[in-house]
Amino acid sequence: MHEHSVMNNLMNKILSMAEKQKAIRVTKVCVRLGALSHMSSEHFKEHFEFSAKGTIAQDAIIEAEESSDVNDPYAQTILLKSIDIAN
Repeated sequence: MHEHSVMNNLMNKILSMAEKQKAIRVTKVCVRLGALSHMSSEHFKEHFEFSAKGTIAQDAIIEAEESSDVNDPYAQTILLKSIDIAN
């Protein structure tokens, strides 16, 4: 359940950013997975694909960087680094 709410929040942020830029499609999403976020790259991609289905972010390329630094102030988060869009 935790992953579901995290992905919903992230997807809302992605779609809001894309809408502000008048995007017709989100082509790429780059995230940083904190060491304590309980998400691997593959796990994140599975949840992203499910959350993005039917949106302009469907089929976006995912770049998920995994951090191993448990002392990082963002160790418990999934940090949205950037999105690429098509207009």
